Amino acid sequence: MRVDLLTREYPPEVYGGAGVHVAELVRALRTDIDVVVRAFGAPRDEAGTFGYATPDAFVGRNAAVGTMGVDLLMAADAAGADLVHSHTWYANFAGFTAKRLHGVPHVVTAHSLEPLRPWKAEQLGGGYRLSSWVERTAFEDADAVIAVSEGMRRDILRSYPSIDPSKVEVVYNGIDLVDWRPNRDPGLARTLGLDPERPSVVFVGRITRQKGLPYLLRAARLLPPEVQLVLCAGAPDTEEIMAEVTGLVDELRSERDGVVWIDRHLPRAELTALLTAATVFVCPSVYEPLGIVNLEAMACGAPVVGTATGGIPEVVDDGVTGVLVPIEQADDGTGTPLDPERFVSDLAAALTRVVLDPTRAAEMGAAGRRRAEEHFAWNAIAARTRDLYARVLAG
Repeated sequence: MRVDLLTREYPPEVYGGAGVHVAELVRALRTDIDVVVRAFGAPRDEAGTFGYATPDAFVGRNAAVGTMGVDLLMAADAAGADLVHSHTWYANFAGFTAKRLHGVPHVVTAHSLEPLRPWKAEQLGGGYRLSSWVERTAFEDADAVIAVSEGMRRDILRSYPSIDPSKVEVVYNGIDLVDWRPNRDPGLARTLGLDPERPSVVFVGRITRQKGLPYLLRAARLLPPEVQLVLCAGAPDTEEIMAEVTGLVDELRSERDGVVWIDRHLPRAELTALLTAATVFVCPSVYEPLGIVNLEAMACGAPVVGTATGGIPEVVDDGVTGVLVPIEQADDGTGTPLDPERFVSDLAAALTRVVLDPTRAAEMGAAGRRRAEEHFAWNAIAARTRDLYARVLAG
């Protein structure tokens, strides 16, 4: 069986959870399947992996149009595949077109949904209407749709009610438990700005509306003064949200010390050292289909305080591996808290409760590592994916 996996992100060009998922899935599947990777960006040195730049004629035009240009090139090159598997709307058009062009099944993995990310209109302008059309068309036409959590499955069927529910199957994101494990290196953590002798809250994520960073920065004002806040945050969606976050960080720094902002992509050794040294990891997202970053923190032995939304409650065992923060959200697709002040207050209270009890925090962190080992190992996830491929090909 040859599977052509179509994706925007693939190492070394990875900036989010979808790229991490694709990289790990490919590694696990290639033990017994011929997987050809077609990804956006520069040529890759890896065997069976091809990079595609935006066609010259589309450079400088709306980003969604350029995306579709890349997709057409990938679809044309998928000749000979037995099945194509696309990840995110960026590659969905390639999968949809390859299915039509070559007469092969198309499997989609949903890492997020355009109807639930309306803030993308800030980034893409009119291209958001194109991305929404691409996603809807590909999902409704796909032979199977993989949701990365039960929460995501519910969102898919609510957003696209014409999809046959029997076509939508849950296959969780996973974590490489060898690469992601406790890395006790307080000296390295200190070089990154975290003082291992002080209680700390660590955030890792892109600067985008869905990650809820502005709510965290407001909650941080309510934390005890000895608590550090370390932000590994970059790749802003828009200049507007970057300006908002910058203003909130500056305001926080004027009120307290121990506010560290790392705006570069950390190598794994540095990131695992930081997560291991953290007293608590925080995920204040207002939209999160699953949250690989929470799995990474758990695998490093960090307790997680996360919003009780999307797939996060399927990862974080409330009171055992961390704490879930309740939230009531608008149903307009934005995920905006109906009572932002209450959400900020509840987030601050949960963080304070965990960060000031280091013994309990360590117990939660150890339980999180065990949960990652028992439920989110890549070998089991790859096995479920192979089984789905076989069923789709069998008709």
